[in-house]
Amino acid sequence: MPRKVRELVQDLTAAGFAEISGGKGSHRKFTHPRYPGAVTLSGRSGSDAKAYQEQQVRRAIEEIRE
Repeated sequence: MPRKVRELVQDLTAAGFAEISGGKGSHRKFTHPRYPGAVTLSGRSGSDAKAYQEQQVRRAIEEIRE
């Protein structure tokens, strides 16, 4: 069962990512001082997250913990 977009947002914020302006519509951008670039999530909070979004969030969190 896919996770919800809100769960991915919670994971990112718990890992220290901060939401920045610049996302359009349902897109949200998150940055972290130790992560190059930004993680962009699309979809409403209650929407099912796509597999690639889950992978992107997992990799971003792993990268800042290294």
